[in-house]
Amino acid sequence: MRSRPDKVEIKPFVDKKTNSFQLKLDECSAMLVKLQIEFTDYWQQVALRRKQTQPSNTTMFATRDNSTARPASSFDFDKMEKELSDYIHSHTKHIKKNCDTRLEIANTEKEEYEAYKNFKNMAEKKPIWNFHLLLKSKLTNWDNKNKNFHNIQKRIDYNLFPKFIEKHDFSFKLDSKVFEQDEIQPIYDGMQNCRPKPSSALNLTVNDAQEDAQVDQENDDDNSKKEDKQNFEAFQLYYKLSMKRHHLQAEQSCHFLDDERVVGEINTEIAPAPDEYHILKLGPRFIFNDPKIASQRRTKELSKLRRKLESRFHGKKVNPGRPVQDFMNELDLILQNYHDIHTNPRLPISKNRNYRRIVKRLKHKFRLSNVILRKTDKSKVFHLGTLEHYQQRSDEYMDRTQAYQCLGIIDPLPDLIQRTNKHLLDLRLARSLTQKQYEQLCIQVDEAELAHLYYLPKAHKPTTPLRPIISGLKHPTLKISKFLDKILRPLFDRMAATRTVSNGFELLKKVQQWSSINMKQETVLCTIDVTDLYTMIPQVEGVLSLKQMLDYLNFNQVNDLKTEVIIQLANFVINNNYFRYNGQYYHQIRGGAMGSPITLTIANCYMFFYEQQIFKQITNSFGLYVRYIDDIFIIINWPSRHFLKQVDRWNEIDSNIKLSANINLYADFLDLHIENKDGVLLTSVFHKPSYEPYYLPFHSIHPLHMKQNIPFTMLLRGIRYCSTFQSYLQERDHLRMALLLNQYPIKFIDQQFNRLLEKFNIIQPLTSSNYDTIRLQIINSPVKVKEPINYGQSMFVHFTYCSSMKSFPKRFHELWNKYFSESPINDITPMLGTRNANNLQQRLVHTRDS
Repeated sequence: MRSRPDKVEIKPFVDKKTNSFQLKLDECSAMLVKLQIEFTDYWQQVALRRKQTQPSNTTMFATRDNSTARPASSFDFDKMEKELSDYIHSHTKHIKKNCDTRLEIANTEKEEYEAYKNFKNMAEKKPIWNFHLLLKSKLTNWDNKNKNFHNIQKRIDYNLFPKFIEKHDFSFKLDSKVFEQDEIQPIYDGMQNCRPKPSSALNLTVNDAQEDAQVDQENDDDNSKKEDKQNFEAFQLYYKLSMKRHHLQAEQSCHFLDDERVVGEINTEIAPAPDEYHILKLGPRFIFNDPKIASQRRTKELSKLRRKLESRFHGKKVNPGRPVQDFMNELDLILQNYHDIHTNPRLPISKNRNYRRIVKRLKHKFRLSNVILRKTDKSKVFHLGTLEHYQQRSDEYMDRTQAYQCLGIIDPLPDLIQRTNKHLLDLRLARSLTQKQYEQLCIQVDEAELAHLYYLPKAHKPTTPLRPIISGLKHPTLKISKFLDKILRPLFDRMAATRTVSNGFELLKKVQQWSSINMKQETVLCTIDVTDLYTMIPQVEGVLSLKQMLDYLNFNQVNDLKTEVIIQLANFVINNNYFRYNGQYYHQIRGGAMGSPITLTIANCYMFFYEQQIFKQITNSFGLYVRYIDDIFIIINWPSRHFLKQVDRWNEIDSNIKLSANINLYADFLDLHIENKDGVLLTSVFHKPSYEPYYLPFHSIHPLHMKQNIPFTMLLRGIRYCSTFQSYLQERDHLRMALLLNQYPIKFIDQQFNRLLEKFNIIQPLTSSNYDTIRLQIINSPVKVKEPINYGQSMFVHFTYCSSMKSFPKRFHELWNKYFSESPINDITPMLGTRNANNLQQRLVHTRDS
């Protein structure tokens, strides 16, 4: 309690304060009701008086010239009263919030005092009482730190940087009792980087504050559990209520920030000046509210739904009839109402209406200044580069790989369409393809487009190299490529299951299993990168690796398709990669196109047979070898010099494959950091040096469940990857800060963090003493397998989402049940999904030549 609860009886004081607050609230409510009645009576009298005087006024005006006659003005008093009431309500919210918090604190103090008396009677002369006296001074210290932490968090949430951030030189000394010696230097380095960046400075401050508060609380929790268990329940209740009061007081201490905050549409939709900079800061995935797009798409979406409904009725051999028409008409009206909400002139004008204009202005500036905007290859944020830079990097890449042949300005598309259809027809006439497969793979002249080349900047690597992407969504060979990849990729996954991983969690489990038996103090870790894998694989050998795979698995045919036909189709795809770039046409004569689905399977198969010798050598030496496409990870008990000699020998196996290795006692692979610390395996989340704290912005117009999954899955990854409680705390704080910077509310973040613990039935909070047990429980929890969808009894329906459609799913299902619950298709379950409006990447990034 705030003032010696063990010596002073404060119950009468608390009761008196509570009654006083309640009395004041009742008086204010009564006064508001009285004023409202008087206000209503007054305006009714005014209206009646004007009504009574209207006839005489009309007679008087009638005697005058008609040109001077004017109708009596009308005034909507109800509307004015409502607007005044709304105005008063909106400007007294913070007062009500403050009063409610004070009332809640008073009630909590009352309950806390009752718990304190009970605990005192039970334990006054026992050892736990001495611990209580010791804890009181610690709680006071912790309370101050907790208030600081809440204050900083609120400032980030409201985007209000304190004035000291700009003035402070960040040269303070850190408490060695709170931080380990090896943690202090990185923080000092962070101080130097914080000088020009307010957000980074605030990040450092909040981490320091939370570390302080966390350490104190951990110490208190650890000490409390060592005391007498008989009186622990009473103490726990008192301690719990005391902590509740401290948290309420910390929240109350931040209420002054509500006055500094700009409330309204301007604050919730981020659009500070300069507009262009801030819209780029929102990132590629941000979608601003665009009901106009949703309204334009509505007709096509409804037509598609109508066709699906009619198809289901015809499948039951029933005429759709009037219910379908009535359902579609009513659904159209509901969607129109949702789309028209933001065009209502009575509603306040939202700032996001300016986004269209800002996007248009940015595109114009990019054109004038020859600037190219791209999404980065790994960090998924925007990257600005000059046209000259991209052209220079492109020429260097083409010269280095020698994978592309320039055809000049002769368009190869007509000839490619003709050759593709002829090749398919020859296979059909030879009965190598069924009629259904032939019709599925054939190309219509008006549907085909040539692919185009563009580059993604690898901002996480020095000198920002480029990754080439050949995008051909309507390329003549794309259908064949997808068809082959669909039947061949599952076969490769089965063949290479023991030596490939698809994510960091799979790697973690393999490394943990290996280290439990083989980990030693001299164990080394190695990551190997394959240079330009996709473009350096020879086309003939790449296709032959597919045949090797089918022979390895003893397959003569796959899905009634003979091996020879598969090889012919794959060879046709990989030898006919044509694209347009910078006004010229090119033919890829080496490797495969990164935008073609079959290319990944060919690259994986080629690497599988290339690495056979390496894999056998590593496993014979009791090491672990895993690969993810063109990245290899090895952990083994070899001396570093011997390891480097082996890598040199591996580079001689195939002249097309060049390996660059990094050998150390630690390694970063995918998003997992792995370290050998004196024979003990340590793991944590790995963030690339170019990492940007970017997640889907909270104010982006996406369904809420998508935003809920981000804190949930990121914290789940943190618990799985972080082998120590300290690294988990750092990752959790890092994630919290990143989410706050993307405008996620504090309460929302905490709710999703708690939802994770509830999912795994974890009741107690994570501490240093129980972290290892709970982490092991989460890692070993079975992954829920998705139930297969019964497409015969499910119907997928998609509509473009806008901010006003939060209640649309409920309205849709009510309407469905109204018309179809007793119809022939009552066994069909509608699966309602959302289509997104164009995000900033789709609006700003153009990969085609103009």
